[in-house]
This record gives sequence, C-alpha cells and structure tokens, in this order.
Amino acid sequence: MTILTTHVGSLPRTQEVVDFIFAREHGTPFDPNAFDAAMTRAVSDTVRKQVEAGVDIVSDGETSKISYATYVKDRYTGFDGDSPRNAPADLKRFPGFLKRIAESGGTPQYARPMCVGEVKSKGQDELQKDIANLKAAMSEHGVSRGFMNAASPGVISLFLQNDYYKTREAYLAALADAMKAEYETIVAAGLDLQLDCPDLALSRHMLFTDLTDAEFVRVANSHVEALNHALADIPQDRVRIHICWGNYEGPHICDIPMAQMFDTLMSVKARYLLFETSNPRHGHEWTTFRDRKADIPDDRILVPGVVDTTTNFVEHPELVAQRLTRFAEIVGNDRVIAGSDCGFGTFAGFGAVDPDIAYAKLKAMADGAALVS
Repeated sequence: MTILTTHVGSLPRTQEVVDFIFAREHGTPFDPNAFDAAMTRAVSDTVRKQVEAGVDIVSDGETSKISYATYVKDRYTGFDGDSPRNAPADLKRFPGFLKRIAESGGTPQYARPMCVGEVKSKGQDELQKDIANLKAAMSEHGVSRGFMNAASPGVISLFLQNDYYKTREAYLAALADAMKAEYETIVAAGLDLQLDCPDLALSRHMLFTDLTDAEFVRVANSHVEALNHALADIPQDRVRIHICWGNYEGPHICDIPMAQMFDTLMSVKARYLLFETSNPRHGHEWTTFRDRKADIPDDRILVPGVVDTTTNFVEHPELVAQRLTRFAEIVGNDRVIAGSDCGFGTFAGFGAVDPDIAYAKLKAMADGAALVS
C-alpha cells in the first residue's frame, strides 16, 4: 500500500516575501496590493515545488506569517509590548555555544508582545487570503489535498505570555475560545487543520524548568484540554497535531522523553500525529510506539519525521525507508504517512537549511516512501 508524504508546514520564503513581512512587522510603509500579489505568487511557487518533490499533502508554507505562533498578534486584539525571552535550558548549560548562536545571527528577531488585554479576533481577512492562495495554488498544480497550520492555545501562551488574565488556565481558555473560529474556518474551506504544539514538549525546558516531569505533564494536559475544547465541533479526522522539542541544532539534553508525553499526545482530538524521530536526540524513540502499540488508538495515523530540519545533510532514501518501515511494522502501511521532524521555515527569513536543500530533503522523503510502498 502506498505511503503518502507530507511535512510539518513551514517552508523557506523568498527574499521578496521576507522583505514584505518585515516591513509589516516594523511598521515600514509598503503597498498592500503588492504585498498580497507577492504572497499569491509565492504560495503558488511553494506548492509547485512540493509537487515536484513528490509531496502528496501540501501546505502554503506559512508564507505570509512572521512565525508559526506569533502571527496571532497581527490577527487578534490584546497583545502589546514585549514578552521575556527564555533560552532553552540545554543552551544555558553550554553558554559558549549559546553565545556563538547569538553572535552569528542564529536567533530570529521578531516581536513577542505580552497579552495585556482581552483576546478577540480582528476579523478573518488575512486567514481568508491565506486559504484562497493555497486553494488556488492546489488547483493550479493539480493537488487534491492540503493542510493549513494554526497556532494552538498552548504555544501562543508559550511565546506571547500572559499579563492580563488572572490565571494561566483563564488565559488558555480565552485563547481556545478566540482560536476556535480560525480552526473551523480552515476545515470548512476543505483543508486539513494542523495544530502546532511545541508547548507539549519544548516548553518543558523553556518555561517550566522548575517543575518535575510529572508536574509538567499535568500542565501539558491542561493545554490539551483547552485545545480539545476549541476542536469540539471539528471532525477528528480533519485534524493534525505536531509535537516538538524545538527546531534548532543544539544539545537537547533537557528534552522530556516521548515516553513521558505519549499519553498526552494520544489524548489530543487529532487523527494525524506528527513528531520528531530523525534527529540524534529523538531517533531512538520509535521504540516507545512499539512498546505502547496497544495504547495507540486504532483511528490514529502516525506521521514520523523521517528527514531532519536542522542540518543540510540530505537523507538517503534507503534511510528514510528504514525509518518508515519501523512504524509500518507497528501499525501498518495504511496508518503511516512520511513527514519531516519540523518546519524548514519556522520563522520568516530564518532557517538552518538552504532552501534548495529543503526541497531535496522532501524529494528524498518521497523516494524513501516509494521504496516502502
């Protein structure tokens, strides 16, 4: 049976797109019509490149967004000022490496405002433009299936921290209520919805370093509860979730193991589960799925990352096939889709992988999936 291919969502943006996005970010004057035209062209090109690489389930590459999480500050009220920056705990243990990253420009620069007021939608104009661009590109390039990313309540709370609501739980509830319409609009447009949830892993060593692992799991479960509330009226088979420990090259020695997050991941109202399994810190964790096979609901589709997104090595298709085979032997070919560890363009203008190499990796992923199929 054919194993389909997809990826986590974000893809490299052109310099024209990056310049427009940062003009908007910095309040520099720009032509809105030229901005929209540039996004339309770029999304079409991004979909074309995915098709040429052999990707079956495509995205818009998150082309118009400054980042996968902080874009909400432009579409919802209540955000202003700046949030504190929290370096991951593993980088703090290696200050020389952290300093080198900072001095090399390896830390993306963009606004992370605090929540200082009620979170409410400003309207869906930008979302509707994104949807229209993706659907037009899919039609132009003969693609039948696409997905669109959206920030989860938990990841918004990670990067845009609360200084308005009385409790973290109240903030999460407000975010879930606000984001619910965005999620439903994406699905109503005929696209699959992907929720990006690094808060379920990355935030362990960013915001919650003072907690025990068990205490953090309880926090993560509260994030899932808020997310599931927002997904209440969406069919589960239209939802994808991505769990992540941080899309950066680093030690990652403080990452909480998948074994401890497994039950949390399985509790999300999502059919498609995207997770890291290619990078050296998490490549071994396929055994968690093997050992917990009986606890994987029958309606779940596993989407392991079979190409890494932090290095410019292009994986050999045989290696991709080996990685996919491990999961196919656990749940069957029909319940496995090939994916990437994370995004290739998580932040506009920032990415460790050369744009051309990113698509070469996706081609290797598709070739490897074909070997297993």
